[in-house]
Amino acid sequence: MNLSRTATLSEIGEFPLIAAITEGLSLAADVRVGPGDDAAVLAIEDAVVASLDVLVEGVHFRRDWSEARDVGRKAVAVNIADIEAVGARATGLLVGFSAPADLPVGWVLDFADGLTQESQAAGVSLLGGDVTRARDITVAVTAMGSLEGRAPVLRSGARPGDLVAIHGRLGWAAAGLAVLGRGFRSPRALVEAQRVPQVSYGAGVVAARAGATSMIDISDGLLADLGHVAEASGVLIDLRQDAFEVAEPLQAVAAATGSDPYTLIFTGGEDHALAATFPAPDTVPEGWQVVGTVHAADHDDQIGVLVDGKVWEAPAGFDHFRISPPSQSRR
Repeated sequence: MNLSRTATLSEIGEFPLIAAITEGLSLAADVRVGPGDDAAVLAIEDAVVASLDVLVEGVHFRRDWSEARDVGRKAVAVNIADIEAVGARATGLLVGFSAPADLPVGWVLDFADGLTQESQAAGVSLLGGDVTRARDITVAVTAMGSLEGRAPVLRSGARPGDLVAIHGRLGWAAAGLAVLGRGFRSPRALVEAQRVPQVSYGAGVVAARAGATSMIDISDGLLADLGHVAEASGVLIDLRQDAFEVAEPLQAVAAATGSDPYTLIFTGGEDHALAATFPAPDTVPEGWQVVGTVHAADHDDQIGVLVDGKVWEAPAGFDHFRISPPSQSRR
């Protein structure tokens, strides 16, 4: 369907927009009914895994910082990361899209292209959703997945003696946010990391098959998210600072801003790497980096996360309702 990219949503209406977004979508073999009916139908015999994330303009993205395709890709990536974090294979997405009536159609079509691009990279189908009018652009995505007969890998499974390992980059998105917040567009790799997280699709399934005892998506900062694992498991996690390599772009941003690069690594959000615990060295899969150990907590006040045996004194991560978000906050 050919729509004028410069027309506004109010000029073309809801249903032509939906038709344009869903035109030509490819569906996976386990999708029996895709967009076009009141509900999608998946042929899933196993337990269904589901997760939901919301992206709000001005909180999770800014149009002057991110292209529409970037926002579409990010909406997919942050949701699939949660499915990965329980060791499941993502199967489909439902997308709710709200926007002001004067938004150009071209922005929405580029956003939809980003959705499609990242969905294909993740191996998932866009199943349908809803569109409506709103003051700001808001994207609500529900991701679904299958455990393929495995038990879910939960936050509560870490045990004393386990090794803590990570898969993916840390601190890059936070450094990109710092760069953008100062009006710059370089280092480019950091800016791109803020715009679209680099999720290693399939890494969660690999970890689950290898015997991971717990796992979590790092969205609000490594210390904050491992704190959830420690709390749920009733353990003490101790990280080794020297196990973390400080990439050159992080060093550059830290030097330019007068900050500690390890603050970016330990507390920066939105990278959507995975952290997991494994029972022995030979169970840690290739591509995972061991960064710490799990210890018993003799008392409740010992439950938490340490760095080199000490409490990290600065804020451990982002909390939407306890910290005033900057011009673009972390998820």
